[in-house]
Amino acid sequence: MKAYLAVDIGASSGRHILGWVAEGTLVLREVHRFSNRLHSREGHLCWDMEQLFAEIVQGLAQCKEEGIIPVSMGIDTWAVDFLLLDRQGKPLGNAVSYRDSRTQGMDRLVEARISPEELYARTGIQKQAFNTIYQLMAVKQQEPALLEQAQRLLLVPEYLTYRLTGRRESEYTNATTTGLVNAQTKTWDEEILDRLGYPRRLFGELRQPGFSVGGLSPQVQERVGFDCQVLLPATHDTASAFLAVPAKENGVYLSSGTWSLLGTELPAPVLTEESRRCNFTNEGGYQYRFRYLKNIMGLWMLQSTRREAGEGTSFAALEQAARDAGEFPSRIDVNHPSFLAPESMGEAVRSLCRETGQPVPATLGELAACVYHSLAQSYARSIQELSALTGKSYTAVNVVGGGSRDSYLNQLTAQATGLPVYAGPTEGTALGNLLVQMLAQGEFPDLAAARRAIRHSFPMKEVFPC
Repeated sequence: MKAYLAVDIGASSGRHILGWVAEGTLVLREVHRFSNRLHSREGHLCWDMEQLFAEIVQGLAQCKEEGIIPVSMGIDTWAVDFLLLDRQGKPLGNAVSYRDSRTQGMDRLVEARISPEELYARTGIQKQAFNTIYQLMAVKQQEPALLEQAQRLLLVPEYLTYRLTGRRESEYTNATTTGLVNAQTKTWDEEILDRLGYPRRLFGELRQPGFSVGGLSPQVQERVGFDCQVLLPATHDTASAFLAVPAKENGVYLSSGTWSLLGTELPAPVLTEESRRCNFTNEGGYQYRFRYLKNIMGLWMLQSTRREAGEGTSFAALEQAARDAGEFPSRIDVNHPSFLAPESMGEAVRSLCRETGQPVPATLGELAACVYHSLAQSYARSIQELSALTGKSYTAVNVVGGGSRDSYLNQLTAQATGLPVYAGPTEGTALGNLLVQMLAQGEFPDLAAARRAIRHSFPMKEVFPC
């Protein structure tokens, strides 16, 4: 049995999933799962990179314990966050999260040097205050010595890969989310770097998914008891998730997790002013496909609501409460900036309801119902915009990721869009990670064959509009 390992880390948890092909069917086995959360350090919200690295090593050791040594492994995570390294390869400063407030006002400083219209025409990336381009401006303004000392920038999955192998490599799909990669040349836009004063030395050659970084370092080998190849998958989790969509023809893709990423695959970017105004993004994908999509706040709002309700509240209980309060009428803009990192998600929702003159949720069920229905409506609006921008009609919604298990959200999505929803597989991101490794090893002749194997291997739930 030739096994492969996907290390898939999200904003709230991570997992090690082994995968292999048995008689044309994909088989998955989870061997390790761990939590991930933000910490306050020196006045900023930061990721604990030492804890994440320790969990990765522990999961590798667990593979050895279970007697399954992968031939290769790859790491995917969220996008835009990074570490700066000094000449010795040591981190300078903390791994500050995109949810931190340090980027407030940084967009204006960037726009003084390059207009939003020109930036979008060059990169195709939607404006989000936490994009790497704005985070780097925050470093430049607030901690200029770090930028002067830094010799290399690595995004989070690239840094963790470096810790495993000792090699510093940059991967294309994640790099495109920074707002610093030219959509036409598909490499770092040096004119943007120069105009913003970001040293070119920080940005390494971009590697495609499937690139072999090498083996585990001797130190890691000693700790886990084996060696294996470390590949770069599509290190941006959304890029991996889109790879695993066994899409119905003319269906939109919805990667549903902490964030909801809704869109389609295109052979070329859409760089029009209309696209920019609709806030769609052109993220690079496997084999230079483009993920043309909209970022929607997603399950983060439900996760936060459940957490604030207390440890005794399960997702099933939250869903049932929302169903029971399904007639509650208030709807909100789920992409409102107040929902990015509020002290209380519930109060943020209630506050926006007050501001917009709507009934204010008084119970957990009304709060959850407001969020559920608002998410579904946001999906519907985004599909209408997508259709107008691409000139295509879409006939289905293909949902992958953790949100594919949420039957109530799937039902509301079908009702709001008027389209059938095909939900699954749940572990879409890990599957996409594994597919890149399997394609590199020749397990499948091409991506189309790999996607057919997913459709054959994992059941999908079908939900139709009432």
